[in-house]
Amino acid sequence: MKQSKRDITLSEKDALQDLLDQEKLLMNYYCAALTEGSTRPFRKTVLKNYGAHAETQFLVFEEMLARGYYTVQPAAKMMIDQQTENFSKIEKQIAAV
Repeated sequence: MKQSKRDITLSEKDALQDLLDQEKLLMNYYCAALTEGSTRPFRKTVLKNYGAHAETQFLVFEEMLARGYYTVQPAAKMMIDQQTENFSKIEKQIAAV
């Protein structure tokens, strides 16, 4: 039996996850446009839109977190320290060039 669009509905969790994924994708597109933009007015518009989608993405994330649809695990101090050290090494290498 073939399903029609009205027979298929997303759960609240799936709808929010889809919205979150779309906002992240839009942010990636705006980021690419920003780095490729060659005029100040264009870059200003893209940056404004990027900021708006960053805010929307975070609002959706907060809703998912509040409803228990998204879990965040805190990073262990050792992991944070290790990444800080890695970035410090890279920063020194870049500064030396």
